[in-house]
Amino acid sequence: EILPNATKGTKMGDFTVDYADDFEYTDPIDGSVASKQGVRIVFSDGSRIIFRLSGTGSSGATIRLYIEQYETDEAKMMIDAQEALKPIIETALEVSKLQEFTGRDKPTVIT
Repeated sequence: EILPNATKGTKMGDFTVDYADDFEYTDPIDGSVASKQGVRIVFSDGSRIIFRLSGTGSSGATIRLYIEQYETDEAKMMIDAQEALKPIIETALEVSKLQEFTGRDKPTVIT
């Protein structure tokens, strides 16, 4: 089991887990499958968090955190992304304990 505490119906912050899995990617061109691409938590509203390790060096790695959240309220679409996504970002940081494990209180890169 990927995340034993991320079973269907579990509350994480303001979100309810639909499922959690080991994310894999299927290339739409050649159909090849890249498995074990990260841990994905998908919530009942379609929002999702993905944690991935990247880096090919012999020391250190980059932890990538992907956040997606669907919004239908047009008024909220013009809000700064950091503010609009704040609840799910906080949930991701709480679940992952990234700040505790890395000693960092903010990302080095935001895209």
